[in-house]
Amino acid sequence: MSENLIDRFARDYQPGDVLFREGDPGDVMYVVQAGSVEIRRHVGDRERVLAVLPPGEFFGEMAIINERPRSATAIVREPARLLVIEGRTFEAMLRGRVEIAVRMIKTLAGRLERANQQIELLLLPNANHRVVQCLRMMADEQLAAAGGGSPDSQVYLPVDLAGLATRVALAPHEVEDVLARLAAAQLVTTAAAVGIEGPGYVIPEVGRLLEFLEFLELRDRFG
Repeated sequence: MSENLIDRFARDYQPGDVLFREGDPGDVMYVVQAGSVEIRRHVGDRERVLAVLPPGEFFGEMAIINERPRSATAIVREPARLLVIEGRTFEAMLRGRVEIAVRMIKTLAGRLERANQQIELLLLPNANHRVVQCLRMMADEQLAAAGGGSPDSQVYLPVDLAGLATRVALAPHEVEDVLARLAAAQLVTTAAAVGIEGPGYVIPEVGRLLEFLEFLELRDRFG
């Protein structure tokens, strides 16, 4: 996209700005040029953060494609510059730029796969299984982003307790109990314990976590 087009569509937003709310009608989509945006959705009686979108990500396109109300709420997390694209312009871009259409298809396919994984995660029967499976999924994501890894790879997961609890739909104290047991077994440790600044957890050896997950699956199957 040319600089002139970027200037034409770009708008600046401040933290806390609500771009749209769940249930609103939608006639524009957004592309994150700078900053970040939280995507939130009501689950039961609570609003949960589903994703934090960094530069390069787009969102809000489904309301244009299927002409249905917004399925989530979008709130600016940090000072952001966004491209705001109307439905007619969006359709013209897809028809005129094959590379944009291909990128969007790949991104939507990735989102569908992650959504399916999240559904499978939430169907797991107990807190131990949910947390360990979630850690495994996040480790796979980090390894894929780094180009792969071996069973003895150490992986840093940049997520805090609240974020992890949101992903597994459990209370923070339940997740904390599971993490304490995993830490006692030396399967997980905090980022601070290994000298990494900021929130997060470290899996010292991904292979050992996978072995523990297999043990949980066998225990659940055979008692």
